[in-house]
Amino acid sequence: MDYQIIDMAVEHYDDVMALWRETEGVVVSSVDTKENIMRLLERNPGLSFVVLDKEDVVGAVLCSQDGRMGYLTHLAIDKGHRRKGLGRSMVGRCLYTLMGIGIRKCTLLVMQDEAGAKAFWESIGLEGRVDLLMMSPQSK
Repeated sequence: MDYQIIDMAVEHYDDVMALWRETEGVVVSSVDTKENIMRLLERNPGLSFVVLDKEDVVGAVLCSQDGRMGYLTHLAIDKGHRRKGLGRSMVGRCLYTLMGIGIRKCTLLVMQDEAGAKAFWESIGLEGRVDLLMMSPQSK
């Protein structure tokens, strides 16, 4: 298979959303509307990516920054395309691009009960933190 990693565009939204919804550990919420994803992509050009197998989206990651830190969210690889280095390649591209604009620290969230996701992130050198508590307003 000949994979291609390209910048995510709003035109990928439906395929990416379908991938996220079928990927364990990716929590799609009310903030993941097409309009919000389009706004994130416009404010963070060249940071989010999709993996294509021919025309099919088989991987995706959102990456953004606030001027001092980077954020990775919704990394997903289709089950039939895992263990080929695609997730690692996308993360590497995100971190490299962030470094190119002066962002040296990046953070991400992993659901507590997602052992597979934790194992992936640890395998590429990330460490979990237990000293933080995530807090957010209740949403419906």
